[in-house]
Amino acid sequence: MPSLGKKYGMTTIFVGNLSFQTTETEVRNAFERYGHVTSVRIATERGSGSPRGFAFVNMPGLENAEEAIARLNGNSLGGRSMTVNEARARDETRPFGAATGRRSALLDSL
Repeated sequence: MPSLGKKYGMTTIFVGNLSFQTTETEVRNAFERYGHVTSVRIATERGSGSPRGFAFVNMPGLENAEEAIARLNGNSLGGRSMTVNEARARDETRPFGAATGRRSALLDSL
């Protein structure tokens, strides 16, 4: 599966298993120990805006990003052990939400 963010020398990092109270500033501070952070985005639910427990961090270049991944994966942030790895593009052979096990409202109405 192709990785995200290689365009323009940018590396996108997936950060999972975050506490719902974790802020973008806390994530940024953790990653800035290993280099410049271009952006941090905590994923939220569309309707409610509630955090989903994961984030994406953009760092220029690969070297600092690889060091951040190696040093932060498994470390605690907000009382939870983070999963940190290079972000990958969604599997385009599977439609969004297909693997969630949820049935659509259309199927429920049949």
